Amino acid sequence: MTAGSETASGPRGARDADPGPRPAAAGASGRPSDARAVAGPSDARVVAGTARPRGRFPQVRRAGDFVHVSGTSSRRPDNTFAGAEADELGTTSLDIRAQTRAVIENLGTLLAAAGAGLSDLVSVTTYLVSMNDFGGYNEVWAEFFDETGPTRTTVAVHQLPHPLLLIEMQAIAYVPRRREGGS
Repeated sequence: MTAGSETASGPRGARDADPGPRPAAAGASGRPSDARAVAGPSDARVVAGTARPRGRFPQVRRAGDFVHVSGTSSRRPDNTFAGAEADELGTTSLDIRAQTRAVIENLGTLLAAAGAGLSDLVSVTTYLVSMNDFGGYNEVWAEFFDETGPTRTTVAVHQLPHPLLLIEMQAIAYVPRRREGGS
């Protein structure tokens, strides 16, 4: 059948036609990935200069006036972790304060790719491997936000995608699009 013809599921317009297989480099929208900005009505991006996701998903996705940020850790672009050190014998030292600070800074970097900032956050969900780290996490949170900041939910999880991670956050920001014609 051709685009625009009737199918068993109803009419199909040219824009609804199945384009067939997409090249691996294309995003879910079928357009090549562009890490510079999040611009379209539901654009998703992996942001250049940040730690690449450990799977095939975007770090940032705009949906209307909201920008969603995938779970973000203290991982750096070189795959090391802020707040995780090892001595010459391999003994590790993990610092919840340093990891929390790095996660919030990473959120800020990802939001900047969508033309937003930490002040645009409306909701943050935090995953802690141990609620014993809640106090240190809370101290650092207060360096960035107060009672006028985003809503927050904190949950304990069994583990995160790497054994050196103590914390991960996902977030939603409200970033209204500019209306054409000044309205």
